Amino acid sequence: MRTQPETVYTLPIGDPRRQYLLTARPDEIVDTHRRRAVSLAEMTRLLEPATFILIGELHDNALHHQFQAQVIEALVQAGRSVIVGMEMFDRTKQPELNLWTLNRLREAEFIEQSEWRTQWGFDFALYRPIFEVVYRHRLRLVGLNVPRTLVRQTARGGWQSIPEAERLGIPDPDLSIEAHRKLFYALLGGGHPTGQQGDDNFYAAQVVWDTGMADTALRYLERTVPSPRLAFVILAGNGHVMYDVGISLRLRMRTTLTTRVIVPLPPSDKPVQVRAALGDFVWLPRA
Repeated sequence: MRTQPETVYTLPIGDPRRQYLLTARPDEIVDTHRRRAVSLAEMTRLLEPATFILIGELHDNALHHQFQAQVIEALVQAGRSVIVGMEMFDRTKQPELNLWTLNRLREAEFIEQSEWRTQWGFDFALYRPIFEVVYRHRLRLVGLNVPRTLVRQTARGGWQSIPEAERLGIPDPDLSIEAHRKLFYALLGGGHPTGQQGDDNFYAAQVVWDTGMADTALRYLERTVPSPRLAFVILAGNGHVMYDVGISLRLRMRTTLTTRVIVPLPPSDKPVQVRAALGDFVWLPRA
């Protein structure tokens, strides 16, 4: 049998106990721990222990956003107290997100007042299923991102170039996670870092991004009444969630609350091979 070429979905990184390869088939959700397909309802039940549920995406893929909305709906129907955190907004837009939760803005008003086009820029219609389920159930909605200026300045001059007063309380980025660094450069498609300072600053910007989103989620949770039924769903690009080395790792550095990761794959009409460590669950939409 000819070995398939390595892709970003088969990198030998992440959980050392799950370095085996699995086959995902179109329209299947695969539980990478149990090595079998599960239904949406079964996955929802298996997510019960998790407080943080991270769902990745390819930003321009409508199927991924429909799936994210379906998972959120399933969690609500299962009786979870759901909070939805989104990479798509930074912390400064929290007042507008609160108004959406309270059903006080129409869609056009929300798009304008939240500055969707400059905050994110992708077609709002791609994300509409998510906003509809949030609106329908009046779910708390959280802007997780940090201002882009902070990330850009880190990429230019490193984290140390940002004055303490402008760091928004974000912890110093830990750049020592080799698996995360390997994922970062694999996603760039540029091979390995050269070791130059510019490379480290560029990588540090990604770590600040992940660390900042984890920090926002934890700060929000500190102001939330504790509940064993709480499910904090985090929606972010696959690069921030894959292999459990992005946002979820930054969360676990600061909390003992359980995390789970769901990775949607690029659509395909054929089975796709993935590394089990890619996520706790992977979903392959049919092209």
